Amino acid sequence: MTIGEAARVAGVSAKAIRTWERSGLLPGAARAGNGYRRYDGSDLATIRFIARARSLGFGVERIRGLLALWQDRGRPSAEVKSLAAAQVEELDAQADALRAMANSLRHLAAHCQGDARPDCPILEELARSAS
Repeated sequence: MTIGEAARVAGVSAKAIRTWERSGLLPGAARAGNGYRRYDGSDLATIRFIARARSLGFGVERIRGLLALWQDRGRPSAEVKSLAAAQVEELDAQADALRAMANSLRHLAAHCQGDARPDCPILEELARSAS
């Protein structure tokens, strides 16, 4: 199948597939006589694997590790679990940071009158933080 067909079947963009090839996550596809990339069932399984890992927030290096473990049938599951646990910790830290940002903005918005007057604590805080 072509890159467009593979992208459609896997539910990703052709651009994502090209990016994963450039990063080395996905081996370069075989080329047809016209130079178009050709993907088979194995390629499609790898594309879906990468897409699912990306949907769980895994970055390129962790996906590289997961792919290596997925392809190694003799792998210890402890290594897979370790990568997943590290990802959970990172996601928790990101969620905490987002909650802190939301709380700060919520506090600022609560102290803004939101009326016709020009004074606004939100803008004042943003300006204060920039200097």
